[in-house]
Order: sequence, then C-alpha cells, then structure tokens
Amino acid sequence: MDMTLLVFLVTFVVLMAVGMPVAYAVGLTAVVVTAFADFSLDGLIITLFHSTDNVNLLTIPFFVFAGAIMAEGGMARRLVDFAGLFVGWIRGGLALVNILASTLFGAISGSSVADTASIGSVLIPEMERKGYPRSFGAVLTASASVQAILVPPSHNSVLFAIVANTAAVTIPAMFLAGIIPTLVLCGTLVVLCLIAARKNNYPKEQRLELRRQLKIAADAIWGLITIVIISGGILSGFFTPTESGAIACVWAMFVTFFVYREYKIKDFPKLIHRTIKTVTMVMVLIAFAAAFGSVMMLVGIPQQITSALLSLSENKYIILMIINIMLLLLGLLMDMAPLILILTPILLPVITKVGIDPVHFGIIMMTNLGIGLITPPVGSVLFVASAVSGLKVEQVVKSMMPFYLALFLVLMAVTYMPVLSLWLPTTFR
Repeated sequence: MDMTLLVFLVTFVVLMAVGMPVAYAVGLTAVVVTAFADFSLDGLIITLFHSTDNVNLLTIPFFVFAGAIMAEGGMARRLVDFAGLFVGWIRGGLALVNILASTLFGAISGSSVADTASIGSVLIPEMERKGYPRSFGAVLTASASVQAILVPPSHNSVLFAIVANTAAVTIPAMFLAGIIPTLVLCGTLVVLCLIAARKNNYPKEQRLELRRQLKIAADAIWGLITIVIISGGILSGFFTPTESGAIACVWAMFVTFFVYREYKIKDFPKLIHRTIKTVTMVMVLIAFAAAFGSVMMLVGIPQQITSALLSLSENKYIILMIINIMLLLLGLLMDMAPLILILTPILLPVITKVGIDPVHFGIIMMTNLGIGLITPPVGSVLFVASAVSGLKVEQVVKSMMPFYLALFLVLMAVTYMPVLSLWLPTTFR
C-alpha cells in the first residue's frame, strides 16, 4: 500500500476512534496528509474557501430557518389535524395520521429530526391516550420522518446535488426524483400500520362535524401554501431553490407572527441562534469535507475503490448491493451529512462506470442513510424519538424491527426499480 494512502487511512481512523467530531477529523486528516505528501497547502486553503463560495448553499439556511419557525409556530399540530380529516376515521387512523402528517411536514421542514420532534410531541402522547403502545408511537414517528429526507426540500438532497457537481445532478432533479420514493415509503408504512391495527384492534377516530372539518382545513391551508411555495415554485421553474427558500422564510414569519400568533417574539432570537449554530456546523463540515475530498483525489482513493469494486463484479446490480451493504454499515457509525460529503466523490466514479444514473444513486443513498438515522448507536432521529416519548433507546429499538424490514424493502425497490426515481426528472426535464 502506498505510504501516503496509509497515512491518510490511519490518521482518519485514529481521529474518529478517539472521539474527535467528524468535521474536525476530516479537516485535520486533510492537513496531515497534505503536509506528509508535500501537497500544496495553499491549494488546500483555496479549496476550503471555494467550497462554501456557492450561492446554492444559501438554500440550506433558508430552509432550516423556515422549517424551524414553522415547527415552533403551531404548524405541526394543524397539519396533524388536517391529516386526520382524511384517514383518522379508519381503524388505526391515528397511526395513519402520524404518517401523513410526517409527509406534509417533511415537505416544509426537509429535516427528519425536526419532523420527529414536532410531530412526535403532538402525536405520541395522543396515540398512547387512545390505546396505542407508547413504543409503537415512537417507532412509527421515527420511521415516518425518513420521508423528510426524500421529499422536497430535503437538506440532504441539496447537499448531494452540490457535492456531486455534475450537469445531470441538479437540486430540482433531486427534488423530483424523491417524490415517488416518498410515496412508496408512505404507502409501505400505511400497509404495515393497517396490519398492526387489525391485529391489535386499534381504535377508530370519530368523524367530525362539517363545521369543525372546515375550520381545520382553513387553519391548515397556510401550511399547505408553504408546500406550494417551496416545492411548486422550484419544480415549476418559477423560483430557483435559493429564491424559494428565501420566500418560504418570509412566508413562515408572516404565518407564525400574523396568522397563528402563538409564537412569542421574545423567543425569536433563540430560534435564530439555533439556526445559525446548525448552519455553521453544516458549512464547516462542507468546507472540511471538500478539502478531504481533494486530498482523496490526489491520493487516488476513488480510482482505487472503483478498481476494487469492479474487480469483484461488473454487474451493476451486484455493485449496488455491495454499496448498499457498505452504506448500511457506515450509517451505523456516522451521521448522514458527513457520509454524503465524504462518500459521494468516492462512489460516483463507480456508479458512472457501471452505467447507473447519478440522480438514481442519490436517492438510493438518501434512502439508505435515512435508515441509519433510526439505527443505533448514532441514529440522531432514534434519539429524538426516545427523548420525545420518554422511553429508553433500547425499548424503542426493540419495537422497531418490523419497521426496519419495511424500510429495507423500500430501499430494495428504490435500488432495483430506477423508474421510481427517474420517471419524474425525465418527464419534466
């Protein structure tokens, strides 16, 4: 093995093993290898700054802020009530409300963590009060929140599109590609819940009188308009993703402060602080990951991995299975955003070589790493579900097994049925 490559791998593994945050481990590895191999340090610094000098990155803070203010301004509860109008009357209807509300709120927040925290705080206690096991409410909320990774305006899809940096992989293309897989995931969870409801005799909800239904729909319309602004504006080409995010922020503030009027102005600076903190961490990670990626290219890691995988098989279906297994294992150990930033430049040459569409691969990666978010030991969504429900992580994981199976089946469908991801981008190209 080349000495530079050995230094690269040992440095990164050791830094991760001693518990250094991923962003700093990635950045320090790039610096160590640059110094060892006598690469240009000036070039590394230029890469650091150039990686964040991208107007498309403004999409992330805009959507993070819009999602945060909607989450705390009463939007989640109103979407839960709205979803109940359609499925609440079915046996196990409150579980179906959970799934549909996650679909709707995911189309606003673009974040599984925000989805779980917002929908879970409303529905997990309510489901328990209506006779559902608390653990069932927790695992359902966590699993349903994976939809937010796929449906527009997924922050992680934005990251993938920016890191892929190819003409075929645009933010609108990734957003379009995620819509049908989201519906497949939603439908799979619905079937699972209907089976569980029949088996355990979960209750039906009472139908509401027409006046109450109209009031709920009128309250929810403001949130539904947010979805139209975010997704409709981008997919129609009327807004760029960045413009859509900025308009969504203005609309979110208008609805929160002038329509719902539940959010206290004095809490607004705290929300801005949390948003800035989140975005800062993401930007630091993007900059360090770009430096890490440039060093990987200089060391030749993508080329070596491509050769290694193709030496095992040149069949793209087998390659996809190998990559899926690798992603599932890595998803147990690292969070989603770092893996997207690190692995995308490594794996794109492989999938391109065997004829896999990079947009299709992006959705495979989103679905796969989404499972990692609800898998121990580092699944962030799993921990949020545990905190919101008041259950230990072990209790939540024990109840998660049927949902892991359902999500794996969705992953296999997304992997081996590319039409699910590519039909909409191809149709609206």
